[in-house]
Amino acid sequence: MTKRHYLLTFAVVSAFFVAACGSVVKPATTVTQVPFPRVSGESLTGDRVTIPDSYSGKNTLLLIGYTQKAQFDIDRWILGALQADIPVEIVEVPTIAGMMPKMVQGFINNGMRSGIPQNDWASVVTVYEDAPKIIQLLGNERPQSAYAVLLNRSGVVVWSSNIGYSASQIVALKRTVQELTR
Repeated sequence: MTKRHYLLTFAVVSAFFVAACGSVVKPATTVTQVPFPRVSGESLTGDRVTIPDSYSGKNTLLLIGYTQKAQFDIDRWILGALQADIPVEIVEVPTIAGMMPKMVQGFINNGMRSGIPQNDWASVVTVYEDAPKIIQLLGNERPQSAYAVLLNRSGVVVWSSNIGYSASQIVALKRTVQELTR
């Protein structure tokens, strides 16, 4: 691919991410202590994944992004969780609502594959059709930030943050995971 083709791909994917968040949805009044909605997506390896069922029995950190801008925050969450040695399954969940993204999801997924090492593809699960279920629970008021959501082994939200990555947030996450494993 030429540099121009990469730039065009990036521009189109970015436009779809932005279009996906056309209307602002406030989060549910209570996000924690509720089951995460059952949503289907596809990993970048092409496998069908159902969240939270596919991660049953594991404490799982979902890093949900609605826009391309959230990727920076997602990357920081991943690095922070790995450096803090937090024993969780980490799953990136690009969540893209709307009719247009569904129509070109193959193109969007291929764009993501081009920027992610193949050995990480299984931990990236794109959600298109069920995106409104996630947005209804978490809201989308801060689309530039990742929505970090910790699920316990039963798929219940036990901790969440949408204020952006920070050292204090990673400490709070680690403390919560430690409480879950006692």
